[in-house]
Amino acid sequence: MTELEDIRPATVRFAPSPTGRIHIGNARTALFNWLFAKQHHGEFILRFDDTDLARSKTEHAEAILADLQWLGIAPDTVAWQSKRFDAYAGAAERLKAAGLLYPCFESGEELERRRKLRLARRLPPIYGREALKLSAEERQALEAEGRKPHWRFLLPNYADSPFETRRTEVHWDDVVRGPQTVDLASMSDPVLIREDGTYLYTLPSVVDDIEMAVSHIIRGDDHVTNTGAQIALFRALGSEAPAFGHHNLLTSVTGEGLSKRSNALSIGSLRDDGYEPMAINSLAVLIGTSESVAAMASMEALLEHFKPDFASKSAAKFDPAELTNLNRALVHELAYETVSDRLSELGIAGDAAEAFWLTVRKNVDFVKEAVRWWTIVEQGPDSAETLEDEDIDFVREAFSLLPPEPWDGETWSTWTAAVKAATGRKGRALFMPLRVALTGLRSGPELADLLPLIGRARTLDRQP
Repeated sequence: MTELEDIRPATVRFAPSPTGRIHIGNARTALFNWLFAKQHHGEFILRFDDTDLARSKTEHAEAILADLQWLGIAPDTVAWQSKRFDAYAGAAERLKAAGLLYPCFESGEELERRRKLRLARRLPPIYGREALKLSAEERQALEAEGRKPHWRFLLPNYADSPFETRRTEVHWDDVVRGPQTVDLASMSDPVLIREDGTYLYTLPSVVDDIEMAVSHIIRGDDHVTNTGAQIALFRALGSEAPAFGHHNLLTSVTGEGLSKRSNALSIGSLRDDGYEPMAINSLAVLIGTSESVAAMASMEALLEHFKPDFASKSAAKFDPAELTNLNRALVHELAYETVSDRLSELGIAGDAAEAFWLTVRKNVDFVKEAVRWWTIVEQGPDSAETLEDEDIDFVREAFSLLPPEPWDGETWSTWTAAVKAATGRKGRALFMPLRVALTGLRSGPELADLLPLIGRARTLDRQP
């Protein structure tokens, strides 16, 4: 990788709609942008696409900001498109004056009929610019009927007549995918303004990218085709387009796209389930790339592995089981200082809390699962395994040989050596009945570490 000092600063933006909670797929886009900005000594803008006033909610925006900060993404700037309608109106008027934004009066049903007719004629199902043929009188008559127009951007895909389109290629060197080409003649003129006067995302996005000096637009590859039209709109507004990058999308294991309508994979729900932010970050960035998916302990470590062009061109399937594996790897290495506050909130505190965490951390997938082991230490088994009759007699004899306190890391070996000498048992036949009696489970932390935490009195209380 090029030395960071030699890389020019970059300004990127993440522009979610505050109509719900962001999911791990949205986090992938946010992380690609944030990591790219960090590698380029740049600025990360969080820009809320809240022009849909009916569906956008302040509480969703606040939740998105909180989710990003929990993941470790701190925006340098936060902007709200709902506060910038004057800028969009000004841009729209400039486009209208240039003849590049024109009113259309077709209903959705009319457009669908025309689309089907073009398909029947084996023509591309794109808008035929019929609205451009309307005279001023015809437009006035339609408005008198109560029809309100939506407004389309006239793509520069013709020479003399807009009804005679020709192949018009837009090229860019994609930051992720490499050289890309889109033919403007293959698409309909995009709608920029709805019938009710509200804006679709395209015009506000381009206006803001210009005014906020965004240098790189990194987003999902479902926007590749849109990019051609947006580059044309940048130029129509007198600006050169930023660099573009389109990463592959995350899908479910079954190949379905992720949606904010399903809260199952939202960042908030994953946090509530107990996942560590770096488990989410690691999977969101590394899955579907040339890098192996591994648990990165910090954003700095993830930054060392990130390259925007390491994403493959096919969708990456998100498997929650893989996320749990990453979480387990991270939890097993978490220092007590890192989790002490969370443990305290779970009721795990006191002089033994640190030793307890270091003993049980490699036996849990989530920090919150330590509660079960704390209960076992403090109160005894919560679900006892069945001991055979001969094992019950053996455990009773073993408990009669418990050494006196104080207990330490050597107590377990001292005790089991005495039990072995007295009973002749060894190996699994010796250790497993004692583990079951002490914990109610057949697996768990090293008993040499767990036994001093339980203590002699609580151990005797577990005698069958």
